[in-house]
Amino acid sequence: MKQNASKEPAAVAEADELEIAAFLERVWSEDGLAERTLQAYRQDLEALSRWLSARGRILRTARREDLSAFHGSQPVAVRSMARRQSAFRRFYASMARNEPGFEDPTLLIERPKMPRSLPKALAEREVEGLLHAPDVATTLGLRDRAMLELMYASGLRVSELVELPLAALNTRQGVLRVTGKGGKDRLVPVGEVALEFIQSYLTQARPVLAKGRQPAALFLSKRGEGMTRQMFWTLVKRHAIAVGINSKRISPHVLRHSFATHLLNHGADLRALQMLLGHSALSTTQIYTLVAKEGLKRLHAQHHPRG
Repeated sequence: MKQNASKEPAAVAEADELEIAAFLERVWSEDGLAERTLQAYRQDLEALSRWLSARGRILRTARREDLSAFHGSQPVAVRSMARRQSAFRRFYASMARNEPGFEDPTLLIERPKMPRSLPKALAEREVEGLLHAPDVATTLGLRDRAMLELMYASGLRVSELVELPLAALNTRQGVLRVTGKGGKDRLVPVGEVALEFIQSYLTQARPVLAKGRQPAALFLSKRGEGMTRQMFWTLVKRHAIAVGINSKRISPHVLRHSFATHLLNHGADLRALQMLLGHSALSTTQIYTLVAKEGLKRLHAQHHPRG
C-alpha cells in the first residue's frame, strides 16, 4: 500500500536564528518598536529563512532574485506584503550598516503600491452632536466641551491640543500660538463659540482642576496635570458613543479631519487650509479634497432622483 509522505517544512537555519535575534534586539533598543511589530518581523524573517533553507541558502547569502521569487511564491495582501518588505529592508539595511561591503539584496526591489486611505470625517450634524455631548454643568464636562470646540474650530492635532500651554492662548485677539511638527510655530484663529467655552473653562473649571497650583498646561486632568493623547482619545470615544456615533468611525484626529473637510465643503482656499493645519507640503493637504469629493458623491447618490 502506497503511503503519502508529508513533506516536513524546512527549519530555520541556526545561523539565521542568531541573525534574526540580534536584529530584533537592535531595532528594539534603537527604535523602541512595539512587541507586536517585533513579532511580525520575526515571523516574516523566519518564513524567508525556511524558504531559503529548502534551496540551500541562508539569509546572509540571499540575492535579489531569491527575495523576488519568495514574494512570488507566497502571495499575500498588499498591506502584509508592505510589512514583509519593511522587515526585509530593515534587516538587510542593518546588516549593511554593520558590515562594510555587504550588498543589500532589497535595494532594487520595487515597493508595493499601498491603497491610499482617506481621513475619516464626520458629517456636520454628527459633529454638532459630539460637541453637545459633554455635560457642561460639571467641571470635567466643561473641560471636555472646551477641548472639543477648540479642536474643531482650529483643526489642531491631538498632540498639539494636549500640549498647549496656558501662555499660548491670547483671548483678547482670539488666536493660539501652536507648536507643530518639527518645532514650527503657527498662529491659529479660535472661533467665537470655542473662545466662549474656553473662557468659561478658564474661570470655572480650570481653577478647580488646578487645586491651587499653577500648572503650565492649558487643559488639565482631574489630577491637576496636563492631559495626554490617550486621555483625550478616551473622552472623544466616550462622548461619540453616547450620541450614537459608530466607534469604528471615530479616530483621535476625527475633529481635525472634520475641520479640514468642512472648510473645503464651504469653499475654503487650499493654501489657507494648509497654513491652518500646519502642513509643510500642499500635497498633504490635498487629500482632504478627495474626502470632500467623496462626501459630495454620497450626497448626490442619496438625494438626486437619478443618483
